[in-house]
Amino acid sequence: MPENPISGVTGIIGSGLLAQDERMSLIASNMANAGSIAAPGSQPYEAVEPVFASLPLSDPDDPADPDDPPGTASVDVAATVQSGAPAKLVYDPSSPYANQAGYVASSNVSEVQQMVDMIDASQSYAAQVAVLDEHERTETLIVQSFIT
Repeated sequence: MPENPISGVTGIIGSGLLAQDERMSLIASNMANAGSIAAPGSQPYEAVEPVFASLPLSDPDDPADPDDPPGTASVDVAATVQSGAPAKLVYDPSSPYANQAGYVASSNVSEVQQMVDMIDASQSYAAQVAVLDEHERTETLIVQSFIT
């Protein structure tokens, strides 16, 4: 049976949408904790970032799954890692959270970077939805071409 290059498209797009959804959740968590501070001796919130990985959509050697062409891959959030950026130190000797030098440790979240990441994730999500819509339109046109 010949391989159908259209099959698997929805699986690929679906995995991309799920990955961007998880990315948006991490961004929301980071933004919610952006202004958090820590007591002396404790660690403030650290920004969390997704690590994306390409995964085979199916096993090309599996005869039970002949629809996906070899090399077809999906995207997944393989892990989440904490940002390696240092905590922000703000001089505020009057704060009860200040250390002996008068500095308060706060989250290392960069609100600007999180907004850039959010725009990128949103545009990626929209692009994937547009591809899915075009895929459905193309399939409909193919079917209609056989009917008329």
